[in-house]
Amino acid sequence: MAVDAHGLPIDFEITGGEIHDCKVAPEFIEKLPAAGHTIADKGYDSEEVRDTVRQKSSIPVIPRKNNSKIGNIDMDWCLYQYRHLVENLFARIKHFRAIATRFDKLKRNYASVVAMACLFLWLPM
Repeated sequence: MAVDAHGLPIDFEITGGEIHDCKVAPEFIEKLPAAGHTIADKGYDSEEVRDTVRQKSSIPVIPRKNNSKIGNIDMDWCLYQYRHLVENLFARIKHFRAIATRFDKLKRNYASVVAMACLFLWLPM
C-alpha cells in the first residue's frame, strides 16, 4: 500500500501471504509517481529496493535490520516517523468489514473491494 503525504491511498498491490514484500516491491515502486522520499519499514530492507527507489530520483528512508553490518548511521529518523500514515490507512481500511474478514476468495474481487474502500477515503476531499 502506498500513501501520499496526507495519508490517502495512491496505489496498492494484493499478494499471497507466502510472498515476501521485497519480491514485489521493485515493480510496485516503478508504478508510483515521483516523490522526494520513499519511507518503508524493515521488511523492505534490501539493496534492490533501495536501488529501485534511487532510480526514481527519490531518497530511500528504510531502516536496516538489526543484523546489518552497515547500521543505521545515515537513517533520517524524523522522516521515518511519517510511516505511521500507512499504518493509519490500514486501520481506516479495516473498518470495512469485507476487508477485515476477507469474504472474497478471489484476488480480483478482493482487490475491487479494497479499491472501493480507497475511493471512499478519497471522497471527503
